[in-house]
Formats: sequence, C-alpha cells, structure tokens
Amino acid sequence: MSNSPILVLGSNSFSGASFCAHMLGQDKRVIAASRSREPVEALLPYKWQTNYQGALQFKQLDLNHQLDDIISLIKREKISTIYNFAAQSMVGQSWEYPEHWFMTNAVSTIKLHNALRQLDTLDKYIHISTPEVYGSCEGLVPEHRNYMPSTPYAVSRAAADMSLHTFSDVYDFPVVFTRAANVFGEGQQLYRIIPRTILYILLGKKLPLHGGGHSTRSFIHIDDVSHATQLIGESGSNGEIYHISTERMITIRAIVEMLCDMMDVSFDKVCEVTGDRLGKDAAYLLDTQKIRAELSWDDKIELENGLQRTINWVSNNLNVLSKQPLEYIHKT
Repeated sequence: MSNSPILVLGSNSFSGASFCAHMLGQDKRVIAASRSREPVEALLPYKWQTNYQGALQFKQLDLNHQLDDIISLIKREKISTIYNFAAQSMVGQSWEYPEHWFMTNAVSTIKLHNALRQLDTLDKYIHISTPEVYGSCEGLVPEHRNYMPSTPYAVSRAAADMSLHTFSDVYDFPVVFTRAANVFGEGQQLYRIIPRTILYILLGKKLPLHGGGHSTRSFIHIDDVSHATQLIGESGSNGEIYHISTERMITIRAIVEMLCDMMDVSFDKVCEVTGDRLGKDAAYLLDTQKIRAELSWDDKIELENGLQRTINWVSNNLNVLSKQPLEYIHKT
C-alpha cells in the first residue's frame, strides 16, 4: 500500500505540523488529524509548503471522542503507516488535572492501539514518545524500558509506552518508538521557552525563568527531528526505541542568555527568576549512537543557526504572533 497517504495524528502540535511539512517537501501525501481547528498559518509549518493544498487533507478528529471515526478513516483511505504525535503535553499543568492527561495519553491512546492491532492493513505505527518517561537522568542514557516518571504527564506517557511494549511482544504489533530531546524552531507554540523568550524580548515583557533555568537539556532543531522520525518510520526495527538528540548539552539559562546576546538586550532586564515547577527533572541526556549507527542519521542544524532562524520567524510574524495567547490554554 505504498501509494496510500500517511496519517499524522496530532498534526496541530509543533512536532506534528513540522513533520507534515517535512513529508510534503518530499511529495508525500498526508492526512493530518487533530482534535482542534487549525491554528493561524504562522503556527502551522505545513501551510508554508507550496503544495500543501493538493497533498494534505486536514481532519478535525478527537482521539478521546471519535475513535470510531479515526478507524473508519484509516480503513477508507487504506492507510498503512501512522505517525502518532497526539498527546496532552504540558508537564506543569498535568498536576492540576491529572485525570485529563491519563485519559488522553493512556486510556484513549491504548484504545487506539487495541483497535489498530485488529487491522490487517497496518504496516508501521510510529509512536512519538518522550524522554520524560525515564525521569531525571545522570550521564548519557541509552534506550531502555526501565521507566521512573516523576510527573502525571510522564506517568501517563509511560503507561501507554509500557502497554505498547506488551502489544509488540505478544501481538507482534508493528510499532517503533521515538524519543526526542527538547525541540525548537519556526512555528513552535509561544509558551515554549525559545519562542517565548524571543517574543518577550521583542514586546518588552519580563520573562519568568523557572528555578533560574539551571536544568540541562539538549535543544535540537525540529527539521533534524523530522528527518530522524521519517528514517525511524521507514527503516526502524519493530519494537525498538530510538533517541533523537544533538550531542551538545546546555542549560535553559544559557539558552536564554544566548538569545539575549543575539538580540542585543541585557539578560537582567529580560528575566526574573521564579520558583521551579513540581517534579521538574534536572536533565535529559540521551545517547543517540543507535540511530546514528543503524540509520545513518546525523543532526545538521547548529544551535546558533536554528536560534537565528527562530528569531527571524518571530520577527517576521510579530504582528500575528503578538495577538496569539502567550500562555498554554488547557482544553478538556
């Protein structure tokens, strides 16, 4: 069924929309599905592709309430490859309504998997997971199944992952897992640290820096992640987990300081240190030798170049972006 479109669930997410754009750039046919209406074009990278109208169909479908419609779509379009980016993804807010995170990320997602395993047309299911399932890490962490999640969000994601492992082991369900470091780039939601910092600098607003920004992360441009995700989907071994990260580690504070330098403003004038959020993990340091060796993947976009591209995107769309919500809005 190589001529059938791919299905991208969670297509309104930054990673999902960027992956759609990546696949359109290779003349792939895409069906994009998300529970919300499409956001403004500046936050939807696939709409920046010249061929998106002819090659992409958008369907507003909610995994929590329209599973039957999603399965009917898969059958009708003879879809054999599914990339699932759909998830409740905000860590801090998951403490307020943990049941909502568990409903979407565990219960509804596992219902989807159980329906998919009964289809004989599915060739590959690419599950976009998160390194938060590991908990706080020390040293470079290879791919493994030993999960120690420390937030409701992470626990809900780990539950779906663990269930998928059993489906893979018992049913030979054709799943591969991706876990990426902190993604960034053009089109990212404005409540994420890099676009938020840029926008606050341009608007002259004070940026709250949780815990002083001392957590260590790897920030990777979304184009490198999209390329890796496609490689994993097309050539990854069933049942396997693949990490996607750069080998450069940096604190969140250092990222903010770098943006301040690039935009010629004082860090002290931009930032104010606030309390840290509950259960925040100190570090995610991912070993990526597996994807580099098995799939010949390498990250191409230097951090400074990616940051400059993101600054340009925010600056060029400032009129539109300044009118968008600057904080995460929870949807039940």
